[in-house]
Amino acid sequence: MTNEKLARGADKPALIVGVLLLALAGIVYYDASQQTITSNYGLGPTAMPMVACFGLVLLGLAHLFVAFREGLPKPEHADPVALMWIVAGLIGLIACIATGAGFVIAITILFACTARGFGRRALAVDAVIGFVLGLVIFLVFAKLLTLLLPVGPLERLFL
Repeated sequence: MTNEKLARGADKPALIVGVLLLALAGIVYYDASQQTITSNYGLGPTAMPMVACFGLVLLGLAHLFVAFREGLPKPEHADPVALMWIVAGLIGLIACIATGAGFVIAITILFACTARGFGRRALAVDAVIGFVLGLVIFLVFAKLLTLLLPVGPLERLFL
């Protein structure tokens, strides 16, 4: 560590992100500890939030460590067009769920837009791949796990 780094102190962005991650871990832990639903067969509804909490604590501590060591690397320039495609996919997902279009159509839009954001130019092929993945995921949840994801007209054909 150089004298310049010691004189400058901690890397502020890394320090802020580390503290925010630890705060988020505290919120997740508190929320999970307030669950009143229990399980009779092993893992209950608090298992995954606790795993997420553990991961957030690890990430937060790692950011704090980096903040006082070498700091975060300088971020690369973001491609605004790629970000717009990804945001459009997320907006499409939210709109489909909100309007009752269903899970499969929502995932189709999200997958195709995200693939386009990452540079693929085969939008129709990516839509088909997203559709198949969304349908398989929906069927696994609905038929094997007996958990319903958001249902639209298409999903009703398979129930």
